[in-house]
Amino acid sequence: MDEREEQLELLAKVANTFSPGAPIDKGELFAGRTDQVKDVINAIFQRGQHVIIFGERGVGKTSLANVLSELLSKAGLEVMGSKTINCDSTDDFSSLWHKIFREIRIAVETRQMGFTAPPTEEKVVLDSLLPEKVAPDDVRYMLQHFTGRTILIIDEIDRIGDQETTTFLADTIKTLSDHSVDTTVILVGVADSVDELVAEHQSIERALVQVRMPRMSRAELLEILDRGFGSMEMTADEGIKEQIASLSQGLLHYTHLLGLHTAQQAIRDDRTHMTQVDLNEAIRIALIKAQQSIIRAHHKATSSARKTLYAEVLLACALAETDDL
Repeated sequence: MDEREEQLELLAKVANTFSPGAPIDKGELFAGRTDQVKDVINAIFQRGQHVIIFGERGVGKTSLANVLSELLSKAGLEVMGSKTINCDSTDDFSSLWHKIFREIRIAVETRQMGFTAPPTEEKVVLDSLLPEKVAPDDVRYMLQHFTGRTILIIDEIDRIGDQETTTFLADTIKTLSDHSVDTTVILVGVADSVDELVAEHQSIERALVQVRMPRMSRAELLEILDRGFGSMEMTADEGIKEQIASLSQGLLHYTHLLGLHTAQQAIRDDRTHMTQVDLNEAIRIALIKAQQSIIRAHHKATSSARKTLYAEVLLACALAETDDL
Protein backbone atom coordinates (compact mmCIF):
# COMPACT_ATOMS: atom_id res chain seq x y z
CA MET A 1 0.00 0.00 0.00
CA ASP A 2 1.48 3.41 -1.00
CA GLU A 3 1.44 6.51 1.26
CA ARG A 4 -1.58 8.03 -0.49
CA GLU A 5 -3.69 4.90 0.00
CA GLU A 6 -2.59 4.64 3.64
CA GLN A 7 -3.57 8.27 4.26
CA LEU A 8 -7.01 7.77 2.69
CA GLU A 9 -7.51 4.64 4.80
CA LEU A 10 -6.68 6.60 7.98
CA LEU A 11 -9.01 9.47 6.99
CA ALA A 12 -11.81 6.96 6.46
CA LYS A 13 -11.08 5.33 9.82
CA VAL A 14 -11.33 8.70 11.58
CA ALA A 15 -14.64 9.43 9.83
CA ASN A 16 -15.95 6.05 10.98
CA THR A 17 -14.82 6.70 14.56
CA PHE A 18 -16.17 10.23 15.02
CA SER A 19 -19.68 10.76 13.67
CA PRO A 20 -20.95 14.31 14.29
CA GLY A 21 -23.76 13.88 11.76
CA ALA A 22 -25.34 10.75 13.22
CA PRO A 23 -26.14 9.29 16.65
CA ILE A 24 -23.56 6.89 18.07
CA ASP A 25 -24.42 3.23 17.56
CA LYS A 26 -21.26 1.66 18.99
CA GLY A 27 -21.13 1.04 22.73
CA GLU A 28 -17.37 1.53 22.97
CA LEU A 29 -17.67 5.13 21.74
CA PHE A 30 -20.54 6.07 24.05
CA ALA A 31 -18.95 7.09 27.31
CA GLY A 32 -20.45 7.74 30.72
CA ARG A 33 -24.21 7.86 31.31
CA THR A 34 -23.86 5.20 34.01
CA ASP A 35 -26.77 6.52 36.10
CA GLN A 36 -29.09 6.75 33.10
CA VAL A 37 -28.23 3.21 31.91
CA LYS A 38 -28.77 1.88 35.45
CA ASP A 39 -32.23 3.51 35.67
CA VAL A 40 -33.27 2.03 32.31
CA ILE A 41 -32.05 -1.48 33.20
CA ASN A 42 -33.78 -1.33 36.60
CA ALA A 43 -37.06 -0.44 34.86
CA ILE A 44 -36.69 -3.33 32.37
CA PHE A 45 -36.47 -5.84 35.23
CA GLN A 46 -39.68 -4.50 36.83
CA ARG A 47 -42.91 -5.70 35.23
CA GLY A 48 -45.27 -2.84 34.51
CA GLN A 49 -42.48 -0.25 34.37
CA HIS A 50 -41.74 1.79 31.23
CA VAL A 51 -39.20 4.51 30.49
CA ILE A 52 -39.08 7.94 28.94
CA ILE A 53 -35.61 9.34 28.20
CA PHE A 54 -35.78 13.11 27.81
CA GLY A 55 -33.49 16.12 27.54
CA GLU A 56 -32.52 18.95 25.22
CA ARG A 57 -31.44 18.23 21.67
CA GLY A 58 -27.84 17.15 21.18
CA VAL A 59 -27.20 15.57 24.59
CA GLY A 60 -27.07 11.98 23.29
CA LYS A 61 -30.59 10.62 23.90
CA THR A 62 -30.74 8.80 20.57
CA SER A 63 -27.16 7.58 20.99
CA LEU A 64 -28.14 6.01 24.32
CA ALA A 65 -31.18 4.40 22.69
CA ASN A 66 -29.00 3.03 19.87
CA VAL A 67 -26.51 1.34 22.19
CA LEU A 68 -29.10 0.02 24.65
CA SER A 69 -29.49 -3.28 22.78
CA GLU A 70 -25.74 -3.87 22.94
CA LEU A 71 -25.56 -2.89 26.61
CA LEU A 72 -28.50 -5.13 27.51
CA SER A 73 -27.00 -8.09 25.64
CA LYS A 74 -23.75 -7.64 27.55
CA ALA A 75 -25.81 -7.68 30.75
CA GLY A 76 -27.07 -11.14 29.77
CA LEU A 77 -30.54 -10.09 28.65
CA GLU A 78 -32.17 -11.84 25.71
CA VAL A 79 -34.32 -9.18 24.11
CA MET A 80 -36.81 -9.34 21.29
CA GLY A 81 -37.81 -6.46 19.08
CA SER A 82 -35.19 -4.11 20.48
CA LYS A 83 -34.65 -2.05 17.32
CA THR A 84 -35.16 1.69 17.62
CA ILE A 85 -38.21 3.02 15.76
CA ASN A 86 -38.28 6.70 14.78
CA CYS A 87 -41.50 8.69 14.85
CA ASP A 88 -42.20 11.28 12.19
CA SER A 89 -44.75 14.05 11.74
CA THR A 90 -46.98 11.87 9.51
CA ASP A 91 -47.43 9.11 12.11
CA ASP A 92 -50.70 8.35 13.79
CA PHE A 93 -51.16 5.63 16.41
CA SER A 94 -51.90 2.89 13.85
CA SER A 95 -49.01 3.70 11.50
CA LEU A 96 -46.61 3.88 14.45
CA TRP A 97 -47.45 0.38 15.69
CA HIS A 98 -47.42 -1.05 12.19
CA LYS A 99 -43.86 0.36 11.87
CA ILE A 100 -42.88 -1.24 15.19
CA PHE A 101 -44.38 -4.68 14.53
CA ARG A 102 -43.05 -5.00 10.98
CA GLU A 103 -39.56 -5.14 12.55
CA ILE A 104 -40.50 -8.24 14.56
CA ARG A 105 -40.78 -11.74 13.12
CA ILE A 106 -42.04 -14.78 14.99
CA ALA A 107 -41.85 -18.46 14.14
CA VAL A 108 -45.21 -20.10 13.43
CA GLU A 109 -45.47 -23.88 13.15
CA THR A 110 -47.68 -25.20 10.35
CA ARG A 111 -48.62 -28.84 9.63
CA GLN A 112 -48.62 -30.31 6.15
CA MET A 113 -51.35 -32.59 4.78
CA GLY A 114 -51.08 -36.21 5.94
CA PHE A 115 -50.51 -37.91 9.27
CA THR A 116 -46.79 -38.52 8.80
CA ALA A 117 -45.84 -35.15 7.32
CA PRO A 118 -43.50 -33.29 9.70
CA PRO A 119 -44.50 -29.76 10.80
CA THR A 120 -42.74 -26.86 9.14
CA GLU A 121 -41.76 -23.55 10.69
CA GLU A 122 -42.60 -20.29 8.97
CA LYS A 123 -41.49 -16.77 9.87
CA VAL A 124 -44.37 -14.31 10.13
CA VAL A 125 -44.06 -10.51 10.33
CA LEU A 126 -46.22 -9.32 13.24
CA ASP A 127 -47.32 -6.28 11.29
CA SER A 128 -49.46 -8.59 9.13
CA LEU A 129 -51.45 -9.73 12.19
CA LEU A 130 -52.50 -6.23 13.23
CA PRO A 131 -55.80 -4.68 12.17
CA GLU A 132 -55.51 -1.67 9.88
CA LYS A 133 -56.89 0.60 12.62
CA VAL A 134 -54.93 -0.22 15.77
CA ALA A 135 -56.23 0.39 19.30
CA PRO A 136 -54.20 0.31 22.55
CA ASP A 137 -55.76 -3.02 23.53
CA ASP A 138 -54.68 -4.57 20.21
CA VAL A 139 -51.09 -3.73 21.17
CA ARG A 140 -51.58 -5.19 24.64
CA TYR A 141 -53.07 -8.40 23.22
CA MET A 142 -50.17 -8.93 20.80
CA LEU A 143 -47.43 -8.22 23.33
CA GLN A 144 -49.06 -10.31 26.05
CA HIS A 145 -48.70 -13.42 23.87
CA PHE A 146 -44.93 -13.09 23.42
CA THR A 147 -42.95 -15.75 25.27
CA GLY A 148 -39.91 -13.63 26.18
CA ARG A 149 -39.13 -10.20 27.54
CA THR A 150 -39.79 -7.56 24.89
CA ILE A 151 -38.09 -4.17 24.70
CA LEU A 152 -39.45 -1.57 22.29
CA ILE A 153 -37.57 1.70 21.76
CA ILE A 154 -39.57 4.55 20.20
CA ASP A 155 -37.47 7.62 19.38
CA GLU A 156 -38.42 11.25 18.63
CA ILE A 157 -41.90 11.07 20.12
CA ASP A 158 -41.88 14.88 20.22
CA ARG A 159 -42.32 14.77 16.42
CA ILE A 160 -45.79 13.28 16.80
CA GLY A 161 -48.13 16.14 15.89
CA ASP A 162 -51.40 14.30 16.46
CA GLN A 163 -52.89 14.76 19.93
CA GLU A 164 -54.95 11.57 19.63
CA THR A 165 -51.76 9.57 19.05
CA THR A 166 -50.23 10.94 22.26
CA THR A 167 -53.43 10.05 24.13
CA PHE A 168 -53.44 6.50 22.75
CA LEU A 169 -49.73 6.11 23.57
CA ALA A 170 -50.46 7.04 27.19
CA ASP A 171 -53.40 4.58 27.15
CA THR A 172 -51.09 1.85 25.84
CA ILE A 173 -48.56 2.34 28.63
CA LYS A 174 -51.42 2.30 31.15
CA THR A 175 -52.93 -0.95 29.85
CA LEU A 176 -49.52 -2.69 29.51
CA SER A 177 -48.74 -1.73 33.10
CA ASP A 178 -52.18 -2.71 34.44
CA HIS A 179 -51.93 -6.16 32.80
CA SER A 180 -48.30 -6.63 33.92
CA VAL A 181 -47.23 -7.44 30.35
CA ASP A 182 -43.56 -8.46 30.18
CA THR A 183 -42.72 -5.61 27.80
CA THR A 184 -40.79 -2.42 28.42
CA VAL A 185 -41.59 0.52 26.16
CA ILE A 186 -38.72 3.02 26.07
CA LEU A 187 -39.75 6.43 24.74
CA VAL A 188 -37.22 9.08 23.72
CA GLY A 189 -38.05 12.78 23.40
CA VAL A 190 -37.69 16.28 24.79
CA ALA A 191 -38.91 17.45 28.20
CA ASP A 192 -42.29 18.58 26.82
CA SER A 193 -42.96 14.95 25.85
CA VAL A 194 -43.11 13.99 29.54
CA ASP A 195 -45.60 16.73 30.33
CA GLU A 196 -47.85 15.76 27.39
CA LEU A 197 -47.90 12.06 28.30
CA VAL A 198 -48.53 12.60 32.00
CA ALA A 199 -51.21 15.20 31.21
CA GLU A 200 -53.11 12.51 29.28
CA HIS A 201 -52.97 10.01 32.17
CA GLN A 202 -51.89 11.20 35.60
CA SER A 203 -51.94 7.57 36.72
CA ILE A 204 -49.16 6.51 34.31
CA GLU A 205 -46.67 8.64 36.24
CA ARG A 206 -45.98 5.74 38.62
CA ALA A 207 -45.50 3.36 35.67
CA LEU A 208 -43.20 5.70 33.73
CA VAL A 209 -39.58 5.98 34.89
CA GLN A 210 -38.42 9.43 33.83
CA VAL A 211 -34.73 9.45 32.87
CA ARG A 212 -33.37 12.93 32.27
CA MET A 213 -30.31 13.21 30.04
CA PRO A 214 -28.25 16.22 31.14
CA ARG A 215 -25.45 17.64 29.06
CA MET A 216 -22.37 15.42 29.22
CA SER A 217 -19.72 16.20 31.80
CA ARG A 218 -16.22 17.19 30.77
CA ALA A 219 -14.95 13.84 32.07
CA GLU A 220 -17.40 11.95 29.84
CA LEU A 221 -16.40 13.99 26.77
CA LEU A 222 -12.72 13.40 27.52
CA GLU A 223 -13.43 9.66 27.78
CA ILE A 224 -14.99 9.75 24.29
CA LEU A 225 -11.91 11.53 22.90
CA ASP A 226 -9.54 9.13 24.66
CA ARG A 227 -11.36 6.13 23.22
CA GLY A 228 -11.63 7.61 19.74
CA PHE A 229 -8.04 8.81 19.40
CA GLY A 230 -6.76 5.72 21.21
CA SER A 231 -8.47 3.39 18.75
CA MET A 232 -6.43 5.05 15.98
CA GLU A 233 -3.24 5.22 18.06
CA MET A 234 -3.17 9.02 17.75
CA THR A 235 -1.68 11.35 20.35
CA ALA A 236 -2.15 15.06 21.03
CA ASP A 237 -0.39 18.05 22.58
CA GLU A 238 -1.28 18.63 26.21
CA GLY A 239 -4.53 20.55 26.53
CA ILE A 240 -5.94 19.72 23.07
CA LYS A 241 -8.55 17.26 24.32
CA GLU A 242 -9.42 19.57 27.23
CA GLN A 243 -10.04 22.44 24.79
CA ILE A 244 -12.32 20.28 22.64
CA ALA A 245 -14.29 19.17 25.70
CA SER A 246 -14.62 22.77 26.91
CA LEU A 247 -15.73 24.11 23.52
CA SER A 248 -18.32 21.33 23.22
CA GLN A 249 -20.31 22.75 26.17
CA GLY A 250 -21.54 19.29 27.09
CA LEU A 251 -22.94 18.52 23.61
CA LEU A 252 -21.77 15.26 22.04
CA HIS A 253 -22.12 16.51 18.44
CA TYR A 254 -19.39 19.14 18.84
CA THR A 255 -16.98 16.75 20.51
CA HIS A 256 -17.27 14.42 17.53
CA LEU A 257 -17.11 17.32 15.04
CA LEU A 258 -13.92 18.82 16.48
CA GLY A 259 -12.36 15.40 17.14
CA LEU A 260 -12.99 14.41 13.53
CA HIS A 261 -11.46 17.50 11.93
CA THR A 262 -8.54 17.79 14.36
CA ALA A 263 -7.47 14.20 13.66
CA GLN A 264 -7.95 14.57 9.91
CA GLN A 265 -5.82 17.72 9.79
CA ALA A 266 -2.91 15.84 11.40
CA ILE A 267 -3.34 12.87 9.06
CA ARG A 268 -3.29 15.14 5.99
CA ASP A 269 0.11 16.32 7.27
CA ASP A 270 1.25 12.68 7.58
CA ARG A 271 1.24 12.84 11.37
CA THR A 272 -0.41 10.79 14.09
CA HIS A 273 0.23 13.52 16.67
CA MET A 274 -2.24 16.42 16.87
CA THR A 275 -1.20 20.00 17.65
CA GLN A 276 -2.83 23.32 18.43
CA VAL A 277 -2.58 24.21 14.72
CA ASP A 278 -4.74 21.18 13.88
CA LEU A 279 -7.38 22.16 16.45
CA ASN A 280 -7.43 25.78 15.24
CA GLU A 281 -8.02 24.57 11.69
CA ALA A 282 -10.73 22.19 12.93
CA ILE A 283 -12.52 25.10 14.62
CA ARG A 284 -12.31 27.12 11.38
CA ILE A 285 -13.79 24.22 9.37
CA ALA A 286 -16.52 23.68 11.96
CA LEU A 287 -17.55 27.35 11.72
CA ILE A 288 -17.64 27.20 7.92
CA LYS A 289 -19.77 24.06 8.02
CA ALA A 290 -22.15 25.38 10.68
CA GLN A 291 -25.79 24.75 9.86
CA GLN A 292 -27.50 27.62 8.06
CA SER A 293 -30.20 27.75 10.76
CA ILE A 294 -27.52 28.42 13.43
CA ILE A 295 -25.84 31.09 11.29
CA ARG A 296 -29.21 32.75 10.69
CA ALA A 297 -30.14 32.61 14.39
CA HIS A 298 -26.79 34.18 15.37
CA HIS A 299 -27.23 36.95 12.79
CA LYS A 300 -30.76 37.70 14.01
CA ALA A 301 -29.60 37.85 17.64
CA THR A 302 -26.63 40.16 17.01
CA SER A 303 -27.62 42.42 14.09
CA SER A 304 -28.60 46.03 14.67
CA ALA A 305 -28.71 49.33 12.78
CA ARG A 306 -26.18 50.76 15.24
CA LYS A 307 -23.14 49.48 17.12
CA THR A 308 -24.10 47.21 20.03
CA LEU A 309 -22.63 44.65 22.43
CA TYR A 310 -25.10 41.95 21.33
CA ALA A 311 -22.40 39.63 19.96
CA GLU A 312 -20.29 39.90 23.13
CA VAL A 313 -23.34 39.38 25.40
CA LEU A 314 -24.40 36.31 23.41
CA LEU A 315 -20.88 34.86 23.68
CA ALA A 316 -20.84 35.54 27.43
CA CYS A 317 -24.19 33.73 27.83
CA ALA A 318 -22.88 30.76 25.84
CA LEU A 319 -19.78 30.48 28.06
CA ALA A 320 -21.56 31.05 31.36
CA GLU A 321 -21.87 28.22 33.86
CA THR A 322 -25.25 26.48 33.57
CA ASP A 323 -27.38 24.58 36.05
CA ASP A 324 -29.49 21.44 35.42
CA LEU A 325 -32.36 23.47 33.93
